[in-house]
Amino acid sequence: MPPYQQNRQILADPVTPINSTAKPTVVLRGRENRSSRPSKPSPLGVSAGAAGLAPGEVNVAVFAPGADALDIHFEDADGRWASALLPELTDGVHHGIVRGLLPGSRYALWPHGEALPDGGAGQLLLDPYGRAIDDDGGIFRSVHLDAGFDWAGDTPPDVPWRDTVVYECHVKGQTKLHPQIPEELRGTYAGLAHPVMLEYFKNLGITSVQLLPVHFHIDEPHLQELGLSNYWGYNTLGFFAPHARYATRAARAAGPKAVQDEFKSMVKSLHEAGLEVILDVVYNHTAEGGKHQQTYSFRGLGDETYYRHDGHGNYLDTTGCGNTLDLNEPQVLALVLDSLRYWVQEFHIDGFRFDLAVSLCRDQDGHFNPRHPFLRATAEDPTLSRVKLISEPWDVAPGGWQTGNFPAGWADWNDRFRDTVRDFWLGDQHAISQGMPGGSVARLASRLAGSADVFAGSGRSSLASVNFITAHDGFTLADLTSYDRKHNEDNGEENRDGTNHNRSYNHGVEGPTGDAAVLDARARSARNLMATLLLSLGVPMITAGDELGKTQHGNNNAYCQDNELSWLNWVLDDRQEQMFKITRRLLRIRQSFLTSQPRSYPTREQSSYLLWFNEAGEPMTQEQWTDPGSRTVQLLMGSPDGVIDGLVVINGRCEPRKITMPSAGALKDFGILDGNNRMFELVLTTSKLDDQRRGAKVRSGEREIIGADALSVYRAWLPGEN
Repeated sequence: MPPYQQNRQILADPVTPINSTAKPTVVLRGRENRSSRPSKPSPLGVSAGAAGLAPGEVNVAVFAPGADALDIHFEDADGRWASALLPELTDGVHHGIVRGLLPGSRYALWPHGEALPDGGAGQLLLDPYGRAIDDDGGIFRSVHLDAGFDWAGDTPPDVPWRDTVVYECHVKGQTKLHPQIPEELRGTYAGLAHPVMLEYFKNLGITSVQLLPVHFHIDEPHLQELGLSNYWGYNTLGFFAPHARYATRAARAAGPKAVQDEFKSMVKSLHEAGLEVILDVVYNHTAEGGKHQQTYSFRGLGDETYYRHDGHGNYLDTTGCGNTLDLNEPQVLALVLDSLRYWVQEFHIDGFRFDLAVSLCRDQDGHFNPRHPFLRATAEDPTLSRVKLISEPWDVAPGGWQTGNFPAGWADWNDRFRDTVRDFWLGDQHAISQGMPGGSVARLASRLAGSADVFAGSGRSSLASVNFITAHDGFTLADLTSYDRKHNEDNGEENRDGTNHNRSYNHGVEGPTGDAAVLDARARSARNLMATLLLSLGVPMITAGDELGKTQHGNNNAYCQDNELSWLNWVLDDRQEQMFKITRRLLRIRQSFLTSQPRSYPTREQSSYLLWFNEAGEPMTQEQWTDPGSRTVQLLMGSPDGVIDGLVVINGRCEPRKITMPSAGALKDFGILDGNNRMFELVLTTSKLDDQRRGAKVRSGEREIIGADALSVYRAWLPGEN
């Protein structure tokens, strides 16, 4: 039996002093800082206020199966460093009661009896459950914090999935250049919660702000060598600690508690505005990277347990980041679940998007398992089962693409939606411009209808599909229409990084141009993409800046560009202003349509319908669906109990098309008996010329013109209805 599976006590040795560049070193004796009373192996981390603890005492518990014995090094109330042995060991958890480790104090861990790096001034081991991390010139220490905060009746918005519109943004990049936000707040948690930004979110019409990683993260060594930083933040060092650099300078100066409070105040303000907060979280790997990189925590505490290994002791890397956390290990799984619960309970977070989620759900043989303990635990947990859970349903290892295969209770990023919509509006248009055939509208129809072919097999509805055209990773919406090739030279990797398969179309000119015809064509394509996203069944996700025509000048992997290339530019030209206005209009159309439908729409067949018509206003035939040249379709969406039916007409041809609105006979065939009187009112079209006709009314069975390469939206109504 390994020694760590036995309970035991180790007699205290004299305390080992630890050097500090900030405070003088003082030698203290071990028994002065360690209680003789029994400690507890849970909860993990540093906890105060439990029964049996005297004032000034904390219970410390650390899962470290790789250490025979473990010391904790910490600052006392006078800023002097001391250490104490954690004397008890229970199933790999080292624990003890320690005196003098007060809120706000820094601390770290180290195997008992081993020489301290650089005399104690070097990097020791962080507590995996540390609530904050202090960065002293690249030397990191955990910080013990008091979690108190006055939430004053904060209530989560609890937005239903069908009404949800996700807005993916970066805490810093969202406000760093905003001229109406005070300079000292720009690029911070407080800046994101500023009334100007709250009003922008509400005016746009989104419901849920999804933040790129805000867990404490650091820069990879190769980026440091290049003088760059990990702007996106997918390199987590602490799963319980907010990233301090996103706090205001005043909060950072006041200390980690003030940083934590600023984050909580941000969440509270967003909730008061009716907006959910979703965190993009990275539990698939840690910032420790490969085995030859710096050890910060997990590797030193229990490398063989925390990380996945092959039969030769090498890391199994399904993430492309050097290591993969092993959630088949109960304590590692518990770490992730504890972290998630902590962010919900202590920070009132409304949901999570899981980076490379497949890596979290690979079994001991390396296969994705939709009944993995992690997925079962989130379903059974009373805290986690009530928040939004979104998977990035892939990783970089074999069998890594699992879109549509996550279980009930989860929504998946739908990359098939992304690829199909890009192909129809960009790739096919490019091919047609070269005299080649495009593709059938049938593929696009499946995505408009909620991708049942992808999600039905898992027993989920269209609301499990998080639809997106762009994300932080890849071209922006504007760049999709402006570049055929990636331009990542600024990343220092000779343009080798980033995908080469963008499904983009520059409309004849690579990058910036003054050609008005090219600019008009690009703007129309961007409108088509945005309209398809916001009118499809499923949950749409907008990437911050796409509604403003944001460009990254062809960089499709701007993860290391913490500068104006990535930050949102709030000084807009006329075309960018128009992009914002049409995005806002589309969101209002979507909201109006859903508000008029029963609450069960569109999850139950009896409460919703999707009716497809051809150019002649008759039901689409199988032959027309399979015709590769068929690029025009009409979609009538609604429900028997709904007040408003919406008609979406798509023309993927390069010339205007004369169509017939759905005929009375065709509507009657579908059970709509009032088809003779039904009117269709144009509420939006992506054709700039035809949009001047907004408000025009066409009766069922009458002729209408749809602009070239465009999408039009109509409100269906009966005379006498409002």
